[in-house]
Amino acid sequence: MLPAIARGVVAPAAEYDGFIGWVLSLMTTIGEVGVGLAVLIETFFPPIPSEAVLPGAGFLAWDGRMNVWWAIVAATLGSLVGAWIWYGLGALLGRERTRWIFVKVPLLETADFDKAEAFFARWGGAAVFFGRCVPLVRSFISIPAGIERMRLWPFSLYTLVGSLIWNGLWIGLGFAFGPAIDPVLERWSGVLSKLVVGVIAAAILWFVVVRVRKLLRARREETPTET
Repeated sequence: MLPAIARGVVAPAAEYDGFIGWVLSLMTTIGEVGVGLAVLIETFFPPIPSEAVLPGAGFLAWDGRMNVWWAIVAATLGSLVGAWIWYGLGALLGRERTRWIFVKVPLLETADFDKAEAFFARWGGAAVFFGRCVPLVRSFISIPAGIERMRLWPFSLYTLVGSLIWNGLWIGLGFAFGPAIDPVLERWSGVLSKLVVGVIAAAILWFVVVRVRKLLRARREETPTET
C-alpha cells in the first residue's frame, strides 16, 4: 500500500467518464457493497463486463477507499446471489417452458438451448465452475443447472469457488497496477467506456445479422419453387 500522501493525488471517481465512471462512483459511494451490487447487475446485464468493473474495485482498494479482501468477498457474494436467481428461474420454468421461450423469442434458437443443456449434462459441476470464468456463460450456465435441479449446495460451492477465483484475479490486478491504472482511467475513461460499448454493440450486430440471414435462408428453402 502506498503512503496516504501518494494516494491523495488520485482524482475522485466523479472525474471519470462513461459507465466506468458510474461504476467507480457507485463503489466509492457505498464501498464494498457497491462492488457486490455492480457484479450482481453485471450478472443480469452482461454488456457491463466484470473485466471492466472489477479492476476498478481493485484500483479503489489501492487508493485506500475500500478493503481489497472485503471487495473480493462482496464481488463473490454478488456473483452467488445472481447465480441463485438464474438457478431459481431455470427450476421454476423447467425444460419445456424454457424451450418455448427460445422458440418464441426472435433470433433465439432451440439449438442454442439444447447445446447449453447438453454441455451441462456432460460436465455438470465442472461446467458451473469453469463457466464462472467465461463471459456471458457465467450468467446463463445457472439456468440448465436449475432445470436439471442440480443439488443447491454443490451448485453454490462450484459457483462460490469459481467466482472467487475470477473476482480475485481481476480485483487483484486492479490493486497491483493501481498507480498505472489511475492516469489511464482519468484520461481515457470516456474513450474506454465507448470502446467497450462499441465492441459489445458490434458483437450484438454480428449476432443479429447472422441469425437474420439464417432465418431468411431457411424460409427460402421452405418456399416451393415454381416450375
